[in-house]
Amino acid sequence: MKAVIFAGGVGTRLWPLSRQKSPKQFGKIIGNKSTLQLAAERLLPDFSWNDIYVSTGKVYTATAAGQLPELPKNHIIGEPVMRDVGPAVGLISAILNRQSPLEPMAILWSDHLVKKETLFRKIITTAGEIISKNPDKVVFVSQKARFASENLGWIHFGKKHEEKNGITFYDLVDFQYRPDKETATKYFKSGQHAWNLGYFVTTPRFLLSQYERYAPNIAQGLTRIADAWGSTRFDEILAAVYPTLEKISFDNAILEKLDAANGLVVSEDIEWSDIGAWEALKEALEESTDKNVTQGKVMLTDTFDSLVYNYGKQLVVTIDVSELLIINTEDVLLVCKKTSVPKIKKFVEGLAHTEHEDLT
Repeated sequence: MKAVIFAGGVGTRLWPLSRQKSPKQFGKIIGNKSTLQLAAERLLPDFSWNDIYVSTGKVYTATAAGQLPELPKNHIIGEPVMRDVGPAVGLISAILNRQSPLEPMAILWSDHLVKKETLFRKIITTAGEIISKNPDKVVFVSQKARFASENLGWIHFGKKHEEKNGITFYDLVDFQYRPDKETATKYFKSGQHAWNLGYFVTTPRFLLSQYERYAPNIAQGLTRIADAWGSTRFDEILAAVYPTLEKISFDNAILEKLDAANGLVVSEDIEWSDIGAWEALKEALEESTDKNVTQGKVMLTDTFDSLVYNYGKQLVVTIDVSELLIINTEDVLLVCKKTSVPKIKKFVEGLAHTEHEDLT
């Protein structure tokens, strides 16, 4: 079984740590490791390094290789330009289809936190066993909802399909993206909706067939690229063809059109968190809401419900503050309320074409 970790994107909600030159998935956000390193290591020992692939931008391949030295160099696929997730997932599917079209592959993401790692691996490997016997299906791995989130996608599942290794697989019904508060509350109470993580297990052959059916123009380009895999012309063909592919999300290209009969769903509590923003990182790591989350040289006095991350050399001290996000890097100090995170992205976008553009 193969596992593909996607490590693209920039993540401006984690600015100033996350920049175009050094995106969030490579920053030391939890302890002394990046979320990319954590994503790869949580697959061990059920996966070997030879079973793991990383998809990222070409400009980040050296960084990824440096953080994952055990990973074979040709297992890091660098997109020459960013064309959204649709072509990115298709590219690795086309490559793996050349190598082992019926071997199950897991599609995963690098900027998440999963605390129940043993259960997570059990779900992924069991899904692989299901797919080995049903190569034209997709198993979606979801998180049992902890609250009625309006900011996450949801997946609707139906009756029990089968149980294997203590894991229950349900029939897929459909997907919903970021519902309003009333709808999210209804989903949360239903018992048949879970958070859609974007994690799934299928075969390269089946996924590529969905591109051929629903995104034929992209599929044609992917085939040209995959035909060159393993040859000296691969980088040349990739650089020539990939930028011509339609820029489209995976949801719009494939997921929205997928026949529900081909889908199965696992809904378990793997203690998953999307840590793509500072307040989400605090929520994932805090012992309780009023507790602080810190990293680096930090001293706090009468400080509550705050995240203080110091990547600089000088000491950061807080006294009599609460509900703050304080992130100190070598060239930027950010101080804002937890509720102000949505404004970070807008602020960073506003730095374009200014004297501070190099900080984006």
